[in-house]
Amino acid sequence: MSWPAYTGIVTGVFLFMEWVSWATHKYIMHGFLWHLHEDHHKKGPGFFERNDTFFIIFALPSFFSILLGTMYAIYWLQAVGFGVMAYGAAYFLVHEVIIHQRIKWFTRSKSRYIKTLRWAHKMHHKHLEKEEGESFGMLYVAKKYRQKVKHDMQMAQGKRQKA
Repeated sequence: MSWPAYTGIVTGVFLFMEWVSWATHKYIMHGFLWHLHEDHHKKGPGFFERNDTFFIIFALPSFFSILLGTMYAIYWLQAVGFGVMAYGAAYFLVHEVIIHQRIKWFTRSKSRYIKTLRWAHKMHHKHLEKEEGESFGMLYVAKKYRQKVKHDMQMAQGKRQKA
């Protein structure tokens, strides 16, 4: 398999995983597997949550795609596994580190994108039950959240200029 094709598969799967993540979050995590996701909305004591089980649920197909793709020289399958793995790494960085700050790395970012991610996720978490949720994605944020954060940042900039 050529490197452009391999890279295209990895990239395509990574991008497709945003939709998979959105759909899984909306219809499965806020559906029949709410019992695993609920503690993420109703934070209790401790570092780990039942919600962390979803890491394993997504990691296993990735691991086996990479393993079997490597063992049997099925390189498109290996590329699919790496695409899912790359999305998992991005998910960990964005959701666990940047948004929830379970690891304190990017706590004072001034990035509009990061502020927008945090705001959209805050709007998701204002709903403590599985019904009536909003903002189920991770990397792509709806326009209304982008506009709100842009407006807030412009207002803050205006106040600093007047002072």
